[in-house]
Amino acid sequence: MTFTLATETAYEEEIKKSRFQAIAAPVENEQQVKEFLEKHLDVSTTHQCWAWKIGHNVRFNDDGEPSGTAGRPILATIEGNELTNTIVLVNRWYGGIKLGTGGLVRAYGGCAGQCLLLAEKIEQIEKKAVYFQCQFNEWAIFQYELNSQQIDYTEQYTAQGVSVEAMLQIHQIEPLKLKIQDVTRGREHLKVLEENNA
Repeated sequence: MTFTLATETAYEEEIKKSRFQAIAAPVENEQQVKEFLEKHLDVSTTHQCWAWKIGHNVRFNDDGEPSGTAGRPILATIEGNELTNTIVLVNRWYGGIKLGTGGLVRAYGGCAGQCLLLAEKIEQIEKKAVYFQCQFNEWAIFQYELNSQQIDYTEQYTAQGVSVEAMLQIHQIEPLKLKIQDVTRGREHLKVLEENNA
């Protein structure tokens, strides 16, 4: 079972006169990672080190700290908390006392870990992208169905009717399949789109 974060969370502490601030947030894709890092860009910091994990993809950055002393310990706390679709940024304002490599690992990993302890975690539920079409007069029924189950979707209006793409939790696929067959009298079918990311 894996988890992600419910909301953005921050934590701050001082270690030997250096100020450390961790900010953790849920992210769904690399575009959201980019937006998060742009939003939290702070030129007053000495270092902005981060790590993220989305599915099986991981990245980390030491931002000028000795290799392996910042990004990797941050990533280790994400994985240690069984989190995915999560980014943690740790800002450091240097206070004049060198921490040494062991001290840096403890400071970055520890600050990220404290932040994740405070964060509210929610179970990461596997979702699949699905696609179906319907006629204009049927769309209101499906729209109501999708909204009542809080399903994310996008619709496109075409000359033939409405094309819909949605993200469904596994247990929602079968009921919607039946609903589509029922409402369209077997004319339309729900297609599960193959995902490139696990």
